[in-house]
Amino acid sequence: MKIGILGAGFGLALGVMFNKYGHEVTVWSNSKREIAVLEADHENRLKLPGVIIPAGVTLTADPTRLKDSDIIVSSVPTFACRDALRAISPYIRPDAIIVNTSKGFESNENGLPLRMSEVMEEILPLNPCVVITGPSHAEEVGRGVPTAVTAASKDEAAMLLVENALSNEVFRIYHNEDIIGCELGGALKNIIALACGICDGLAKCYPVGDNTKAALMTRGLSEIARLGIALGASRQTFAGLSGLGDLIVTCTSMHSRNRRAGILIGEGTKPADAVAKTGTVEGFFCTKSAREFSLKLGVPMPITEQTYNILYGGLEPVKALAILMERPTKEENDRVWG
Repeated sequence: MKIGILGAGFGLALGVMFNKYGHEVTVWSNSKREIAVLEADHENRLKLPGVIIPAGVTLTADPTRLKDSDIIVSSVPTFACRDALRAISPYIRPDAIIVNTSKGFESNENGLPLRMSEVMEEILPLNPCVVITGPSHAEEVGRGVPTAVTAASKDEAAMLLVENALSNEVFRIYHNEDIIGCELGGALKNIIALACGICDGLAKCYPVGDNTKAALMTRGLSEIARLGIALGASRQTFAGLSGLGDLIVTCTSMHSRNRRAGILIGEGTKPADAVAKTGTVEGFFCTKSAREFSLKLGVPMPITEQTYNILYGGLEPVKALAILMERPTKEENDRVWG
């Protein structure tokens, strides 16, 4: 198939992999300078060192080069998603399937934060929208490491087409009609990965360890599911690739920018400086959106709340941990949220 990709990070990793398995791939960036560097180096040395860009992958800053694409994959950071879609919208086919891989939210002055599929539907209302999410580090996808993800959509035909067309011997795609749950799992795990990174950073000078991190991950998954159910998602989704799977890989791997930024914060770096040193840290922005969901919907999210207090309120991580540990005791399973 003809696949147009927005973004030269995770998107480029996908493009290299898709091209290897026979697809015609065009990778677009709105930065002519970035494209020139990629063409000269034949790799993204900063984000994907060692992943060589084959001659069959077209690199361009011209959105008109995407006009014949059967599938458009948006892999830009969430804060750039709307602008990127607007830039290409005049040039893509009305029947092209739009696939999103970005994991986060867009702030919304008129209501709850928007999921990326909701942004896509606003900009391209006629095009079917599919979300691909799950445990999939770009560094590994680009090298052909076996990976399993989930495709989710309200459009069953588009979802199944993406699943069957883009699956191959190293990239297995399952499908799931619960697009809300899949998007929430992919976005909210970034917050828990930040918290786990902070825990790892604290370990150099404070008695925290694997027990602590396991508690953050399991109770973090609980509050992710709690919010998801309140928004209409299925609890079962959060036990799958877009929930537990993505949570494990993001909380435990040094490929995770969220975890790496968290480690710096735990070691004493100011949150804004840690983000600046690390690069795009979706969890930093996602924490603010998730807290907004929590407050407006009345859904308890204590780990998210304390992570927010660390990132935006200047709370010391040790104090945040103490607040979590000293909360009133309760039954482990939530009865109110299903």
